[in-house]
Amino acid sequence: MAAGAQQQPPAVFDPAAIESFRFLDRRLGADGTVELDYALDRELRFTERVTLPVAAPLSEEQISEAQGLLALLHWTAGVSYFKAALPGTIECESPAPGPAAATLLEALYSEGLGELAYRNGLKELPRPRFPRAAEGSSALASPSAPGTEPRRILVPVGGGKDSAVALEIVRRSGVETALFSVGDAPPIARTVAVAGLPHLIARRQLDSLLFELNAAGAINGHVPVTAIVTCVALLTAQLNGFDAVAMANERSASAGNLSWDGIDVNHQFSKSLVAERLLSAAVAEQDAKVRQFSVLRPASELGIARAFAGFDEYHGAFTSCNAIFRIDPALRASSWCLDCPKCRFVFLAMAPFSSPAHLREIFGADLLGEDDQFEGFALLAASGGHKPFECVGEEQESVAAMRLLADDERWREHAVVRRLTAEVLPSHPLPEGDPETVLALGDDHDVPDRLMAEVRALLRA
Repeated sequence: MAAGAQQQPPAVFDPAAIESFRFLDRRLGADGTVELDYALDRELRFTERVTLPVAAPLSEEQISEAQGLLALLHWTAGVSYFKAALPGTIECESPAPGPAAATLLEALYSEGLGELAYRNGLKELPRPRFPRAAEGSSALASPSAPGTEPRRILVPVGGGKDSAVALEIVRRSGVETALFSVGDAPPIARTVAVAGLPHLIARRQLDSLLFELNAAGAINGHVPVTAIVTCVALLTAQLNGFDAVAMANERSASAGNLSWDGIDVNHQFSKSLVAERLLSAAVAEQDAKVRQFSVLRPASELGIARAFAGFDEYHGAFTSCNAIFRIDPALRASSWCLDCPKCRFVFLAMAPFSSPAHLREIFGADLLGEDDQFEGFALLAASGGHKPFECVGEEQESVAAMRLLADDERWREHAVVRRLTAEVLPSHPLPEGDPETVLALGDDHDVPDRLMAEVRALLRA
C-alpha cells in the first residue's frame, strides 16, 4: 500500500504488538509542500504534510540545499507517530541520520517522551537506538563562534509573553527581523499585528490515521513539539534567505518536574538548553545555511514577565493559556481558561509588576482574589510534590513571586496572597526563592554578542 493511501484502522490497537517504527521517504516540492512518510511495522503507514511559506517556486538548487534540514524535520517529526506504540526497533529506508542527529533523536525519543511514559504508567522510559550514517560534518564551527553574528533572523511567535519579548530584543538589535508561526491562532495573529513585522506562516497536517489509532488504544500524550516547530522554522528560514532562528526558550525550561527511571522528567525537555545544543550540533552536521538559538536563555520566566510588563501594547493581544492550541477544535478555548497551571503561573509572574486592575483587564478575573484558586497557586511551589506538567517556571520563581507579592501593598491583602504568605512561604526559607537571585541573568547560553546587549537592556541586568 502506498504511503498516505486510505487504510482501515484496527478496531482495537495493541501497541505491544508493534515491533518497529520505520522512516520511509521525504519530499519537498517546488511550492513548499513537504511530505514525510513513516510506518509502524509494514501495515500502518502515515504521511504528514507541512506547507512551508515560499515567495516563489523553489529552484532545484534550493531544494537540493535544503535536503539536510528536510531530513532533520523528517526524523524529528516522526516522534508523533512513534509514540503510538513505542516499538523497540527503528529502521531507516531513507538515509539514516549522522552521529549528531542520531544523538539528538535518541534524546527526543526517550527523555522527550519522559512525561508521556510516566503519565501513561509505563514500566520504563523508551530508549530506542537510531541507525547511524557515516561521520558527517559535525565538526563545523560552533554556531556561537565569533564572526558569525546573524544578519537576518526569523523569530517564531506563539502568541505568549515570551515570544513578544524575544521579538522585541531581536528587533531592537537592528538585525533584519521577520516572524514565523505554525498556524495563525488568534493570539499569534494579534501579536503579529501589534509587532507590525513580516510574518511567515507554515501549516502542519498530521496523518488522520494517528487520531484513529489514538481512539483505538494507541499510547498518547505529550511529545517534544518545540523541537518539531524549530525544525520547521529552520527549513522555512533557509528557503527564505534567513541565517538564524531565534527561539524564546527561557532558562527555566531546563528544570525538570520530577525524577523517574534515571532521568529528570521535563515537560519542556525540547525547550531545554540540552536539547537546544543537541539540535545545534545536528543542524551543523546537515551543512545548513541557518542556525538556531534561544535569545531568552539567560533569563528566568519571572525576569521575562517583568520585561513584558513594560510592553503595554501587547497586553491586549497575548494569551499564554495552552487550551487555545488544543488539536481538537471542540476542546479548544477562545481565551484564558483561568483554571490551569499556565494561567495561574502567568498571572503570578506578572502580578508583582502590574496592578490588580490591569491584570483583571487582561485576564478577565483576579485569580489571586479568589480563595478557591489557592491550591492551584500552591502547586506552583511544588506543594503537591513536583511542579505541574505545564510550561511554567521553576518552583524557585513561583516562590520569588510570592515573596514580592507578600511585600506589595497592592496585593498582600488578596485572599490567595494572604494564604500563600501564611501557608506556603514558611516552607521555603531564604535563600529559596530569593527574588534578586531569580531575576539575575545566567551565563550559560548561546546568544550572539550582538543580541546580548539588548537582552541586558530589556531584562535589566
